[in-house]
Amino acid sequence: MASHTPVALSDSAAEQAEVIKAIKLRHPWRNVFAVVVLLALALFVIDAAQRPAYGWETFGKYLFDQRISQAALNTLILTVLSMVIAVILGVALAVMRLSPNPVVKGVSWLYLWIFRGTPVYVQLVFWGLFATIYKTIEFGIPFTDPWATLTTDDFLDVFWLAVIGLALNEAAYMAEIVRAGILSVDKGQDEAATALGMSWLQTMRRVVIPQAMRIIIPPTGNEVISMLKTTSLVAAVPYSFDLYGRSRDVSAAIFEPIPLLLVASAWYLLFTSILMVGQYFLEKRFSRGVGQARPDKPSLLTTPTTVQGTESTK
Repeated sequence: MASHTPVALSDSAAEQAEVIKAIKLRHPWRNVFAVVVLLALALFVIDAAQRPAYGWETFGKYLFDQRISQAALNTLILTVLSMVIAVILGVALAVMRLSPNPVVKGVSWLYLWIFRGTPVYVQLVFWGLFATIYKTIEFGIPFTDPWATLTTDDFLDVFWLAVIGLALNEAAYMAEIVRAGILSVDKGQDEAATALGMSWLQTMRRVVIPQAMRIIIPPTGNEVISMLKTTSLVAAVPYSFDLYGRSRDVSAAIFEPIPLLLVASAWYLLFTSILMVGQYFLEKRFSRGVGQARPDKPSLLTTPTTVQGTESTK
């Protein structure tokens, strides 16, 4: 048996092994740029506060007006309903895109091609004309007398047409987000779950989806925020009880468009800020355990004063 004894470093090597004192690199131009930006922002705020065209008195009067607050609630309802339908349909379309069946895969691709390739405003205009194109909807076997006939105006009002139009458009984008998240999960995870006897549903619910959420959540949060602002286009349906539509109606009545635009912007900023905070905590929740179990990196600033040998046997 042979063993190695600790070897002490020389005095010169020990001196070189002292902690390196790092000096922070200075960037004076960054400080100058920051000061210029702050001054420009302060000048803009002071000028805007004194400019009568903004109508700050009117802004304060209508900020919490009952018509505006009710319209803000309608906008939230539009956003939530549209996103819920879009997420459910988007998941279905993503699974269809990943299907080995060429017909199912082709139908999903055709849907994405149409709804991603045409402007959302044009789609909303089409949904606004839906009752004109399809005055009645018949249920029954084709080429026979219908079992039931419904008038389109009786069960589809402009609110639900706006929800359907927004949801169908958003579903095309959610499908690609969900598909990217599923594809980001290593194939070995799926194979390991199958080897453990899990069904496809159990594999997706317990293995694939939880890992894919880290990829899905950030862009989905952006899509929710985008949907909140896209609701301002539902006037094409036409639906005018959303936040932007109601503020536009009030501004037309009092002949002051700028203060009401600021009122609508303030409400949009409030909702967007709340959604951004929620997105942050969701990302934090689904990122737990990522990057926390990495091995410690060896320090480059200090070195040991002795080298401990290892024992070996022959």
